[in-house]
Amino acid sequence: MPEPVGAAMSVCRPSRMSGQPSRCGGVGAPKRAPNQLWTEGWNAASGLMGVPMVMPVSLRAGPMGVRSRSMRRSPKINRRKFMASTSTAALGAAARRLAGPAAEARAEAPPTAESRPPFSRDELLKPGPQRTFAGMQALQVAMPLGGIGAGCICLNGGGGLQDFSIRQRPQFTALALWSGSDAAFAVLRLPATSVTKVVEGQIPRERIYDQGMQGQGFNRAGHEGFPRFEEGVFRGEYPLGEVSLRDPQVPLAVTVTGWSPFIPLDDVSSGIPCAILEYELQNPTASGVDYEFSYHLSHLAPGCARQQKNSRNRVIPGRGVFFSNTEAANSDGLGSAALVVVGPRPVIKAMWLRSPNWEFDSLSALWKEVSTGAFTANEGWNETDTEGRNGGSILLRGRLEPGQSITYPIVIAWHFPNSYLRLQAGKVTKDDCGGAGCCAPPDTVSPPWRPFYVSRWKDAAEVAAHVADGYAALRARTTAFKEALFSSTLPPYVLDAVSANLAILKSPTVLRQENGNLWGWEGCLPDQGCCHGSCTHVWNYAQAFPHLFPHLERTLRAQELERSMDESGHVTFRSALPDGPVPHDFRAAADGQLGGIMKVYRDWQIGGDLDWLRRMYPLAKRSLDYAIRTWDPDGKGAISEPHHNTYDIEFWGPDGMCTSLYVGALSALAHMARAAGRPEDAPAYEDLARKAAAFMAESLFNGEYFHQQVQYVGLRDTSFTDSIAKVDDSSSEFSRLLKREGPKYQYGSGCLSDGVIGAWMARIYGIETPLDREKVKSTLGAIFRHNFRTDLSEHANAQRPGYAMGHEPGLLLCSWPRGGKPTLPFVYSDEVWTGIEYQVASHLISEGLADEGLTIVKALRSRYDGRVRNPWNEYECGSYYARAMASYALLAALSGFRYSAATQTLWFGPRIEPARFRTFFSAATG
Repeated sequence: MPEPVGAAMSVCRPSRMSGQPSRCGGVGAPKRAPNQLWTEGWNAASGLMGVPMVMPVSLRAGPMGVRSRSMRRSPKINRRKFMASTSTAALGAAARRLAGPAAEARAEAPPTAESRPPFSRDELLKPGPQRTFAGMQALQVAMPLGGIGAGCICLNGGGGLQDFSIRQRPQFTALALWSGSDAAFAVLRLPATSVTKVVEGQIPRERIYDQGMQGQGFNRAGHEGFPRFEEGVFRGEYPLGEVSLRDPQVPLAVTVTGWSPFIPLDDVSSGIPCAILEYELQNPTASGVDYEFSYHLSHLAPGCARQQKNSRNRVIPGRGVFFSNTEAANSDGLGSAALVVVGPRPVIKAMWLRSPNWEFDSLSALWKEVSTGAFTANEGWNETDTEGRNGGSILLRGRLEPGQSITYPIVIAWHFPNSYLRLQAGKVTKDDCGGAGCCAPPDTVSPPWRPFYVSRWKDAAEVAAHVADGYAALRARTTAFKEALFSSTLPPYVLDAVSANLAILKSPTVLRQENGNLWGWEGCLPDQGCCHGSCTHVWNYAQAFPHLFPHLERTLRAQELERSMDESGHVTFRSALPDGPVPHDFRAAADGQLGGIMKVYRDWQIGGDLDWLRRMYPLAKRSLDYAIRTWDPDGKGAISEPHHNTYDIEFWGPDGMCTSLYVGALSALAHMARAAGRPEDAPAYEDLARKAAAFMAESLFNGEYFHQQVQYVGLRDTSFTDSIAKVDDSSSEFSRLLKREGPKYQYGSGCLSDGVIGAWMARIYGIETPLDREKVKSTLGAIFRHNFRTDLSEHANAQRPGYAMGHEPGLLLCSWPRGGKPTLPFVYSDEVWTGIEYQVASHLISEGLADEGLTIVKALRSRYDGRVRNPWNEYECGSYYARAMASYALLAALSGFRYSAATQTLWFGPRIEPARFRTFFSAATG
């Protein structure tokens, strides 16, 4: 039966862990008037969860003057006022082969893992604080602090900084740099005892060999060998991370809090290129304690010249140090950085001792000054001391009486205005270096592109001043968001999953150009991005940007349909950087192209901008018409022609994954046609959607789940049949295998975790489709039964097992419970990807299978435990992998939240414990 999602839902209390609300008045126990919705409000000014409020379901609102047709009249409420106070609110047949003489592929042994959930319901729903990380559990911790599209620096488990990815490319500690890494560290000295410590925890023993460049023994940044605090405990509630430090030689309790502005809907403040560390010193003793606190930063913008000859330093009066260089105006080495303290006036050493000999010399001399109380000020650069490692420092002296505390906010800002990183946009010069270093000479053919923050601030000094002057407001608004999110009554591991992957927005995976447009990698390697171009079939899964920063998400729609699509409707699934046209010399990705059409619908619903929809509609129509001509040329509702997809291969013959996306895209376009003033277009797409849904139900459903019908005979694409036509006994073993089994890299009778992804997208976007919901739900149940393993130690994976392996749990991309696994199944089939785990989990929850969905999430996050993997870096093909932003869909799945700005309608339907349910949400205007 078609899923009815178009009507507004009068939300009420479902049974505990149930999937669907019954038809009554609201969420929770209290009685209310008809046509009202029970919510718990969030005060946008304070960020605190408010008392329960009763709000009318129908929102009659402001600038658009639109009232939901599905609701009765109610008193007028200005939606902007409502959202300001509650913007974050509570509330077939068996598999048939149409192929020719393909032999049966070998069967797969059934899974030995238990099919029942490994956690009890109480374990799944148990409330509690976020986990902490200490000792070995903090080994991999690294939380990104920075700006959206502006780069980041990571706060590690000991309270120090690492991974200075601030120059439009990643720079991770996994990459051994002979020249040394950037250094940033605080020092606390107690004059009474001369105890002097770096304000960080101990370097984990397990990292010493790696830190020593695997046998060379020398440092990365230079301060690793200084005395440190004995104990440290990390606690993260992104976008804030907190490290509590203790040491028997230090009578003060020290807490380091790292953060950077993260304010939903405010992309400018959330894009500031800065990292902020707050050092709180507290005296719990009965005696007064004198101290000297200092912070030290190596020159983050030294330029290209060896020995940092072009680097410059100067005092920022009363605040800190400004670092710059004298590189050419169009060099990608041009840049600046700043170190400032907010509040008190420090003693400023604008330049370290510069030695033309060993790099160690600067920090050796600096440590002697700091540890002996002989710290001296200077004004910075001079014409004599021009070679050797460079840096600057600030120092503050004070005394804490018993019970007193003080906090020093330290701001590190950066500004690198030029990048020659170009992808699919032509070469810079005949010997282009790809933007990986300082090598863009003045005679470049193409100008550099510039990051967005350049349009707001001219250098790092301006960035630092902006942060310092507006510090209180930026801190309050960021904390308000954090408190609202973590005040939700969702299980702690769900909030962990949702919040941790928001770090991707601040990671080097995301770039933003001066015109405001986003551009993304799939993920990051240690010193470069991995898989370029906001890849449509990967970013299909990402759900954080459209809800938290919808304006930025819409730039990706323009990227896909205005710059990456040709006149035929072919969308190149990897876009150019900087913005511009792309080659159309490779296959379109069916899942990316069809999903993109559904995302146009989603973004219109979130933003409610009818003019934007009218602009995008003809482009979306062209894209869909291309898909029909290319993959379903007979208009039967079957995507039979070979179609490229997110597994980097082509599926031959119709499959549940892409057919469900096809139904979703057809249905979305029909809805958009009517809204955009093209109602005459809608019937044809609706008819084809019904055909596709019927084909899927009748031909691809095996009684338990949707599968693939491998087909290579009778297609317009004859490349495979042509290739095997002359294969005989004298041919290679590989060729004979293909003739026997059919095209390589298919899944056939397998149970694919992405098997109904189109139904997931339709569900969370509010697209009414003719998909058979019971069969969709049956498929989801089968995916959990067959693909989720509590222990992978008996699972054979010749691909990339590092995502989940050994005794770890995980959801496999595919399994073959009925046999028929090909000799060469689709690439990555034996792997575990977090983005797909979240997709399946949130879909299970939405369909009433909350236990199963929560089990996947809890198991997934157990792998990112701080010891084996970084909890703030879910990786796939690279770190901070974009697909992992699917975790944001858990909020909508568990709350039933959806807001249509187009109809001014708000939906809620909690899936767990509605009597005490409270959740964060964000809409496009509040």
